[in-house]
Amino acid sequence: MDVGLSIAASGMIAEQVREDQLANDLANASTPGYKPTSDVQSAFGALLMQSQGQTVGTIDTNTEITDQSPNLAQGAIETTNDPLDFAISGTGFFGVKTANGVQYTRNGQFTESAQGDLVDASGNEVLSQNGQPIKVAADGSFAASALGVFNVAKPVVLGNNLYSGSSSGKATGAVQSGALESSGVNAATTMVDMIASLNTYQAGQQAIQAINQTMQESASSTGSVGGG
Repeated sequence: MDVGLSIAASGMIAEQVREDQLANDLANASTPGYKPTSDVQSAFGALLMQSQGQTVGTIDTNTEITDQSPNLAQGAIETTNDPLDFAISGTGFFGVKTANGVQYTRNGQFTESAQGDLVDASGNEVLSQNGQPIKVAADGSFAASALGVFNVAKPVVLGNNLYSGSSSGKATGAVQSGALESSGVNAATTMVDMIASLNTYQAGQQAIQAINQTMQESASSTGSVGGG
């Protein structure tokens, strides 16, 4: 494949991934505790050249998304006065028991199950620091101190505002009751980023069209010379 075509095509694929992520961020601009994902894009996939066993430079080939990680910056704490709403001020995650094991979230918008357990929006049991379900009192309340706040190193985004990772004890964040952490998405900035990404995608399309036209003209010229 022509190197130019490969570079343009890989760039378009990378921008498609970025557009999908930005669209997901924008859809969660009002989701409590949501953290936007930062995409790390390589300048181009570097192909090392070797000379007598020593690296002397790079050849730029393809563009790709090399890493996607959540931006865990603290969101604003907004008062709701709902006794089952909770926000973490500082580091840490709430733990929830899912069908796939314990996972973590910053979304503290909880409810009470029919069994009287504290659960998240998907019905997953919210856990105490010792990993046990939390019972809601008959009056619909319980102490914020009952909530576990887990320290999770290098959390991995799973979707649905959940993360996987290994907990290493209690985090330093403080739980506030009757409040929620707002989404970390800046809708205006995200829209600007989406437009920039779309422009980059379209530039890739134009590059492919130009290369294709050049190749067609070269093939026609070669055919004409051969025919003469």
